[in-house]
Amino acid sequence: MASTAPVRVRFAPSPTGRLHVGGLRTALYNYLFARKHEGDVVLRIEDTDQARSVRGAEDDIRDALSWVGLDYDEGPDQGGEYAPYRQSERTEHYREYAQMLIEAGRAYYAFDTEGELEEMREGNRAYDGSTRRQMRNSLTLSDAEVDRLVDAGDYVVRLKVPRQESARFDDVVRGSVSFDTSEIDDQVLLKSDGMPTYHLANIVDDHLMDISHVIRGEEWLSS
Repeated sequence: MASTAPVRVRFAPSPTGRLHVGGLRTALYNYLFARKHEGDVVLRIEDTDQARSVRGAEDDIRDALSWVGLDYDEGPDQGGEYAPYRQSERTEHYREYAQMLIEAGRAYYAFDTEGELEEMREGNRAYDGSTRRQMRNSLTLSDAEVDRLVDAGDYVVRLKVPRQESARFDDVVRGSVSFDTSEIDDQVLLKSDGMPTYHLANIVDDHLMDISHVIRGEEWLSS
């Protein structure tokens, strides 16, 4: 590895049930990588989807990791410098960064109703740079109307994905990876209940917790 920064990895399961073998495999790879490089393992609980969270699942996850001998250095049960380690307890961070993106012109408020979104889906259209100007959001409405709707609280925050650009990053396994931004929707960052989506919460937490390497299944590469 070329970087001299301390190695910090995270295993971040959702407490939606018992830990399955695929999740345990991911935890093992993170554990082995961190221990090889004398780094730290962080257990972070992704519990922002409260409707799917299962009572007792977090305890089951910790018990499973303990049973196979995968210890971690920081987590919700033992704390650490970057606490708290449950995403449901970190919502102020996500709202702060969402607001920063809005002020920088990288995100916007969207006020579309479920009916309007369903009509878009039925028309096989994506919520992106080609359609956002036709929808009800802070890019199309007056400032006064935006302020009124934001005060009412019925909105989501979407990422303003640039058109016809290349999003590129370096992957230790795959090398240089790039995606055409024209193929990416304006993803929701903050939901109408004020909770973040995966797209926002993970990148904010990885940044604030100084995570150096993200080791997950390849199906998450595009995320």
